[in-house]
Amino acid sequence: MPATETASILDFVIKQRAHVLSFREWKHRLAGFGFSIDQTAQGHMITKLPGHRRVCSLPDAYCA
Repeated sequence: MPATETASILDFVIKQRAHVLSFREWKHRLAGFGFSIDQTAQGHMITKLPGHRRVCSLPDAYCA
């Protein structure tokens, strides 16, 4: 995936966090846009649905 696309997806996902009150609600909102946040051995990853194709890692500051 091109770096610019990855950066835009990460930016979009982070902006969506401002619209919700909880991490759980954020995950539900992202699912409506075709994304998911999955917990992996490497930390939280942003993935594309369906199929959970990895896009990039999610900074720890947003995982609380």
